[in-house]
Amino acid sequence: MAALAGLALCAIAGPVAAEDLYRGGSFPSIASDIKAGGIGDAVTIVIFENASASNRVTNRTSKQTQLQGGLSAGSIDERGSLGFGGTFSGTGEVSRSEQLVARMTAQVTGLAPNGDFLIEGQHNMLVNGEHRNIRIRGRIRPVDITADNSVASSRIADAQIDFDGKGFVSRSAKPGLINRIFSFLGIG
Repeated sequence: MAALAGLALCAIAGPVAAEDLYRGGSFPSIASDIKAGGIGDAVTIVIFENASASNRVTNRTSKQTQLQGGLSAGSIDERGSLGFGGTFSGTGEVSRSEQLVARMTAQVTGLAPNGDFLIEGQHNMLVNGEHRNIRIRGRIRPVDITADNSVASSRIADAQIDFDGKGFVSRSAKPGLINRIFSFLGIG
């Protein structure tokens, strides 16, 4: 009788459907930190850039010219010589070393066809009367974003990092007008 009741219940019940309760992107992992995942998200950029260059040129030239001649006519026998020369020696050396260390936040502004994030950011500071402006843009791979939502500047493809400064220190580092004129004329 119980079997007959179960069979009757199955016959009158309608079709059964179920929905999946899990959607892949809806539930972040419990063990992970919040990382940039799409357009509009923020990511911290750790900038550590070193650049150095040096160039040395040495130039030496020397030239000697000797001119001799004589005149003989009858009782006149004159001989003479003329010599002149010149030496030039010059050395030039340029050496430059720069280091930029900063931490700033950029925003994901787009997605590349391969899934990389396009980023842009700007950071303005006023330190002791000096205006500092750092701008960054480039392309990062989502796998390069660390657990604390940061990326090293060395991991940014097509990186453009601009660092500008205006103020007393920046002005005093530039040569004065007279030095620039002499340098332009090649005498300074």
